[in-house]
Amino acid sequence: MAKRISGRTMQDDKRLEGPRELAANAAEVPATTIADVSQIPGIRIAHHTDEENGTGCTVIVCPAGATGGVDVRGGAPATRETDLLRPEETVDVLHSVVLSGGSAYGLAASVGVAEELERHGIGLDVQVGVVPIVSGACLFDLAFANPHVRPTARDGASACARALDNPPVPLPRGNVGAGCGCTVGKLGGPTFAMKSGLGTDVEQAGTLVCGAIAAVNACGNVVDPDTGEVIAGMRSQTDAGFVDECDLALSMAARMPLEAGRNGSSQPPMRTNTTISCVITNAKLTKAQATKVAQMAADAYAHAIRPTHTTNDGDTVFVMATGEVEMPVDVVGILATRALERAIADGARSAKTSHGLPGAADL
Repeated sequence: MAKRISGRTMQDDKRLEGPRELAANAAEVPATTIADVSQIPGIRIAHHTDEENGTGCTVIVCPAGATGGVDVRGGAPATRETDLLRPEETVDVLHSVVLSGGSAYGLAASVGVAEELERHGIGLDVQVGVVPIVSGACLFDLAFANPHVRPTARDGASACARALDNPPVPLPRGNVGAGCGCTVGKLGGPTFAMKSGLGTDVEQAGTLVCGAIAAVNACGNVVDPDTGEVIAGMRSQTDAGFVDECDLALSMAARMPLEAGRNGSSQPPMRTNTTISCVITNAKLTKAQATKVAQMAADAYAHAIRPTHTTNDGDTVFVMATGEVEMPVDVVGILATRALERAIADGARSAKTSHGLPGAADL
């Protein structure tokens, strides 16, 4: 039986029950309940939050090193060290994933994380010292509050230091870290958009654990993956409901003059979105398997965001596998997808009203 822990509640979930032989190769690891991503053994997490300026970053550290994978599906990504995670590359350890606001400027936070890890002696041994392997992705939050303030190397370093030096505590969600400047439902412009944020979820099946962290900054609407109901998105001009952005986009295309498609006079796309996330699992995976899990987990975006993977998005999913439990890769992918889709929903559901945009937590 799988257990779902999302936010502050835990419910039985029987949908993942299957043949007993799927778990036959599980390592003898005690099956304990993990109620928060911060409790996953070997993982340390902390935020830098700048609520006033509407930006921040979230740092996920595995001091002992994890096996990494990544899947990038959006059309406008801002990323660091994603090529290094490809299965054919020789480096097979990942020490940190940094999720940041600030668009491409926010990649500076990863530099600070690498420097802080070096100060702690964490990294790949290159004989003359250590080189921490730090991957990262940024979302565009420059249009939300203050476009001139972005996460810096110092911000990344301070979050990394807090993650390493302090005992694990339940990870704050909503308007924190990389979720500080997140918004959703932007097809109709900022007037009808809503605040979103950072969400988490932990799923368990026996000894297998998959946690997910997502900073939800989508062009589309966020829906509950179980019910299909909109949690946050483009608000209707006429009532208290939401606009179906997929239907809106199609209706706009139907009304568009033929010449607009030929000469490019239609409104240009704004690359102001991106949902970035990290799946953390105790499964034992190769780099190729971690990549496959990332590819499978990316389906969570389609389950919880409509539309998704557009040319306006830079959607990225990282995987960090700590290697304690032997489990079929497909089972890991299924559980990771479930964790990520619910983390996305949690990011929208946990967001509070900020800088003039309403958040679902206050409605």
